[in-house]
Amino acid sequence: MLKIEHLNKTFNPGTAIANHVLRDVSLNLADGEYVSLIGGNGAGKSTLLSSVAGTFMPDTGRIEIDGVNVTNLPEHRRAPYLGRVFQDPMKGTAANMTIEENLALAYRRGKRRSLRWYTSSAERKIYRERLATLELGLENRLGDKVGLLSGGQRQALTLLMATLKQPKILLLDEHTAALDPKTAPKVLEIGDRIISDNSLTTMMVTHNMRDAIAHGNRLIMMNAGRVALDVSGEEKKRLTVDALIAKFSQVSGEEFAGDQSLLG
Repeated sequence: MLKIEHLNKTFNPGTAIANHVLRDVSLNLADGEYVSLIGGNGAGKSTLLSSVAGTFMPDTGRIEIDGVNVTNLPEHRRAPYLGRVFQDPMKGTAANMTIEENLALAYRRGKRRSLRWYTSSAERKIYRERLATLELGLENRLGDKVGLLSGGQRQALTLLMATLKQPKILLLDEHTAALDPKTAPKVLEIGDRIISDNSLTTMMVTHNMRDAIAHGNRLIMMNAGRVALDVSGEEKKRLTVDALIAKFSQVSGEEFAGDQSLLG
């Protein structure tokens, strides 16, 4: 479903502050695979996610989504293939619009737009049914402004909006990092359920090793712009934080530097 070949990206090339963030990264994700992507600060994980999304264009390399070469497509041209949830809960929704209006925008994604604003009873039924799966009571608040919701509720709504039209790839960019310790596990649980129910191919960037181990069926650790470790299946299920740190040290020849990743 996702094919990345020999991706390179350097910020400020040719200057004293040149930063080679991605170094010949190649990666394949099978249809329905759920990958947690971890690494220390500056490892390249968020840049890799943004390169897939089209936020950053790679210097060299190739990106295919479901057999389509999207390497040189701008961000808006890739939108039909992708769903994305950002770290900031405020980014994925429009605060001054109602829950129903936000869902309507997501539901019309990729369709021809007109000046007429209309939500049919059939659409409204879909929204209520999908909101009910979040188990947050939002199905009874369709007319409420999204700005009235908590950060966790907004992030859960954003997850629903990002997956309403079943994207080819779901990108989760540290989507629980800004949430409090009680809310974050709930949003992760909701995400796991949506991903599983829809068999979505997913990349989740996280700083938290425990979350990276607990979620998804494959774990990739990046270091200095390269894939340092790629673990899946039974090997991933047996992982512990200590074992993950030891594996990283073994393959990279250095100690893992990322205190935030040990928290949780």
